[in-house]
Amino acid sequence: MGSYIVRRLLLMIPTLLGITLVTFGVMVCSPGGLRSMLVNREGGLDPRQRAAIQKFYEKKYGLDKPIPVQYLVWLNKVSFVGVKGAGQGWPASLRFGFKTPDLGESIIVHRPVIDMVIESLPVTLLLNGITLPLMMGISLWMGLKAAQHRGGLGDLAGGSAMLALWSVPQIWAGVLLVGYLANKNMLHWFPTSGLHDLRYDQMDFLPSFVGGFHRGWLLDTCWHLVLPIICLMYAGFAFTSKLTRTATLEYMNSDFVRTARAKGLDERRVLYVHVLRNSLLPLITFAASAIPGLISGSIIIEQIFGIPGMGRLGVEAVFDKDKEMVLSITLVASMLGLACYLLADIAYAIADPRVSFVEESS
Repeated sequence: MGSYIVRRLLLMIPTLLGITLVTFGVMVCSPGGLRSMLVNREGGLDPRQRAAIQKFYEKKYGLDKPIPVQYLVWLNKVSFVGVKGAGQGWPASLRFGFKTPDLGESIIVHRPVIDMVIESLPVTLLLNGITLPLMMGISLWMGLKAAQHRGGLGDLAGGSAMLALWSVPQIWAGVLLVGYLANKNMLHWFPTSGLHDLRYDQMDFLPSFVGGFHRGWLLDTCWHLVLPIICLMYAGFAFTSKLTRTATLEYMNSDFVRTARAKGLDERRVLYVHVLRNSLLPLITFAASAIPGLISGSIIIEQIFGIPGMGRLGVEAVFDKDKEMVLSITLVASMLGLACYLLADIAYAIADPRVSFVEESS
């Protein structure tokens, strides 16, 4: 297992290089380019002033270098191993070694990219970290119950409801939730945007301090997350419950299940121990792809509900053509996605002892 993990980590390197290369190429070839966007932000300048401003930005951000050199310089900045002390140009004395990665500075807000990522990434991870366990747990239970009572009224009604949920667009669902459950002219049960109310410190629902947080902070956060989590969870929940039902039905009449029943084991034990463990393999595959999908899908949710996460930060960076920010967010999201696939492979071996990553000797 250890050698397999090392091989997979090494294979991540060319994958990340390919992803960053494509993203870099898209940013460079975008209409107008970064140069015109930076100069147009100044506005009201005569041609000589605009030329001077453009020359300043080109030198500051390395835009006067050939495109391959720009990519190599950026790649050297964000890597753990590379040329030390490299600026916008390649240094004269090449000194290779371990160094601290530098994600650069945002061209628009003039702040270090790493600081902005550190502020927004925990918000997105919190949103998805709550959504995924809820989605998987509820759908596992419903899928098992539907398979156990196959063909019954509950199975048919649940299947129809899951299909209806899967068909509802996420944007439309978010707008409806805000319009009916958060609108002051309607029910107004939940807040419309953000993660905290400005008056959360005046709430008396919790004791003075819970886990080190100010009173009301925890409840206020949960209150703000209800609608985004529902909107982010319902489509994946519908698919996962149907997937669980199908996988469970596939194994319920298998030989090993009939043998377990013949030994006199309780039906509950047969279902939740023997059948469920084998049914987890397709769910693990789905979860590995669902986590990156949730992170990218949270872009819509964060925009609708005004949540300051990675998705919203990425959308603003794309519209502003903030090259450093877009490349950094792509790099972080790609690393999270590849890590999820690695964890899924490890989970295969835990769920099914027949899965082995040890190479057989010939």
